[in-house]
Amino acid sequence: MSRKEKILAMLADSPEDTFLRYSLAMELRSEADHEASLSKLAELIAEKPPFVAAFFMSAQQLVQLGRIDEARTLLRDGIDQARQQDDAHAAAEMGELLTSLGALGEADDDDDEL
Repeated sequence: MSRKEKILAMLADSPEDTFLRYSLAMELRSEADHEASLSKLAELIAEKPPFVAAFFMSAQQLVQLGRIDEARTLLRDGIDQARQQDDAHAAAEMGELLTSLGALGEADDDDDEL
């Protein structure tokens, strides 16, 4: 039984388990099924309260897919949520990625001027 199959089997017994749902999203990412992974992460983001790690993982995938503006938006929202949930570590990680995307955006803008 594959890792994904094991996660799905456990989810059948505990469909609301946040960690299992997050694990499935990460497994889908490792299989390069980014749209399915992003969809699962979006479900975790939509919960009350949102699952903060889902913002960061979604943003990383969006960057990988070249969807920089979407990643920036998710990171800003994720930083706000992390702060509301007193998760300074997650806020800092997302802040660092957001800062690096700013630099990436500037490089893209410079290319347009050539």
